[in-house]
Amino acid sequence: MKIKKVCVLISSLIAAGILSAPAVAAANGPLAGYTIHVAAPHVMDGEIVGPYHHYCKAINADIIQCILFESTQPNARMTEVEYMVSKRLARTSLPKWSHTQNWHDHQEEIDTGRVAIINPTDPKEQEALAKYVGNTDGIIFHLWPEGAPIPDGSVHIPQSVGNWEARHGKIVSKGSSNHGSSSHHDESSHGHDHGAKHDHDHGANHHESSSSGSSSNNYYATKK
Repeated sequence: MKIKKVCVLISSLIAAGILSAPAVAAANGPLAGYTIHVAAPHVMDGEIVGPYHHYCKAINADIIQCILFESTQPNARMTEVEYMVSKRLARTSLPKWSHTQNWHDHQEEIDTGRVAIINPTDPKEQEALAKYVGNTDGIIFHLWPEGAPIPDGSVHIPQSVGNWEARHGKIVSKGSSNHGSSSHHDESSHGHDHGAKHDHDHGANHHESSSSGSSSNNYYATKK
């Protein structure tokens, strides 16, 4: 009976807007500062999925944390998290096989022009952000499978469009098989055996890429 009353009380508070992320708590807690907003699709099971909206902040000189959503709607599902780590730290702290298999080089992806910077909006700030993020490697964890009513405990590591196409061939459209390449899907999107050793070079890393649904003037490519 007490539990039922508590549930009713919580429902009433939510309906009244009292439990909807108080501004004071957000300003002083760990959610403060997630003001960087980047949109990018990923590749899972050989298909382009997304775009995912990355809301990020730097927590120290080496690490940027990102919370990823399916859309910008108020009740959008949080489906992924990403860690962007300075190349100096990422490439000296991890076994080479793990870095190659699971991580992606952000500068390489930025240079493809696939990254859509939504916030900041000032071109100079976008350029500074791109330079900052370009000095990091990233790893993404996909936590909520598409079509599942709730997270089911599976964790996938998506690839980028650029890296997938470099390794497996051009992806024509969502739902198409990987053309001009081997028929297997990327092992990183299925959850892999972390004890396995891989001899790939660091250049064959994963990347993020931007969404075709974002306005074109948001796309950012480092000027040569």
